[in-house]
Amino acid sequence: MKKIISLLLVFTFGLSSCEKDDICDANTPTTPRLVITFYDVNNPSLLKNVTNLKVVGEGMTEGIIFNENGTETTKYLANGSTISIPLKTDADVTTFTFELDSGNENPAAINKDAMTFYYTRQNVYVSRACGFKTIFDLNPVSTSPPITVPFVRTDTDSKGLWMQQVFVKNYNVEFENETHIEVYF
Repeated sequence: MKKIISLLLVFTFGLSSCEKDDICDANTPTTPRLVITFYDVNNPSLLKNVTNLKVVGEGMTEGIIFNENGTETTKYLANGSTISIPLKTDADVTTFTFELDSGNENPAAINKDAMTFYYTRQNVYVSRACGFKTIFDLNPVSTSPPITVPFVRTDTDSKGLWMQQVFVKNYNVEFENETHIEVYF
């Protein structure tokens, strides 16, 4: 009887010494991406799908991957009304080129606008397994004419800005389940 009780005690203490695995749960919020939603400029209450949008970061040769399972050509193209793009976690400014209709065989149909985002960063501790995440606050900058916005748009191909109006919906980039920037085209 003493042996059975001893074995049960050893087994119980053995189980109680086990620790939780240090694995970051996939559902744990980590560094959020900037969420951009597209709308119809002629009917601002309607979402509008972009056609073959390719987003390329400054200094990068390839675009952001939107479709992991796509072909080598299509994995970089977004076709929808919402995209999420990463901001740099080691700088306070990030520039992207947005190529509308990038998959078109006719180069004249492709329209490119660049957008530079200005922000501050804050590292927030998540857990021992997940480490830190970075949250962002978009910072207004003065542009010409005197408008204060956290971004600067540039027409990079002299075809005119395809992103006709851009508004900030949420300056705090802490979650990916909300729109931060609204683009009307």
